[in-house]
Amino acid sequence: MPSPAQLLIVEDEAVLALDLRATIQAEGYGVVGIAATGPRALELFAQHPVDGVLCDIHLQGPWDGIETARRLLAVRPVPLIYLTALADQPTLDEALTTAPAAYLPKPVSAASLRTALAVALHSVARPAAPAPAEPAPSADALTRDTILQREGHVFIKDSHQFVRIPLADILLLEADNTYTTLVTASRKYALRLTLGAVLERLHFAQLVRVHRSFAINIQRVESFSDAEATVAGQAVPLGRQYREAFLKQFQFR
Repeated sequence: MPSPAQLLIVEDEAVLALDLRATIQAEGYGVVGIAATGPRALELFAQHPVDGVLCDIHLQGPWDGIETARRLLAVRPVPLIYLTALADQPTLDEALTTAPAAYLPKPVSAASLRTALAVALHSVARPAAPAPAEPAPSADALTRDTILQREGHVFIKDSHQFVRIPLADILLLEADNTYTTLVTASRKYALRLTLGAVLERLHFAQLVRVHRSFAINIQRVESFSDAEATVAGQAVPLGRQYREAFLKQFQFR
């Protein structure tokens, strides 16, 4: 008989956390532990096999629920269910960047929790089909929107050839509708991709989105204010909904 899925609860309201655990266990799932803070959640996540996470968005402590979820998912991907009372739209938009399986409004009912767990853990409960091997890109497949990456470099098509760009040389990305301009100190390269698509393909953690139309290399920031950041002498707007994620890139002393 297969063992039940094991869940981690990240919730700083003790009464609600205990009630969640009781409901989850009554539904036949296991609970590896309850964490009241993000660091404790990360500790439990590393110590136990976890098949899914229930996480309060408005978590007390050094990390909120969204930042906690990001750090857990960076260790290994698992289904994520957010718990939330009232949340403003920018917060919900930021939460969507972690691809949650569901949101559960507080107070959480047994019926809604049962449904959310069934949906979130569906992929865990059944064996995944083996992913087909990706074919090597052919010459015909190498188009203007192709990005090739090798270690600390990317290759981007410029005119009729692919040029190598060290990731660390990227200053910023600027979006214009369905095109994105990659800016280095010496050149600009136009990509026929949205900003989100470029960020997803580059896999470069130092590129941080700071506006609907801009992402910047956090290592190349020269100064910033509440409204903008300066990178290599260029002022880049700092969007309100991205400001908190931007500030989290720095260590407060």
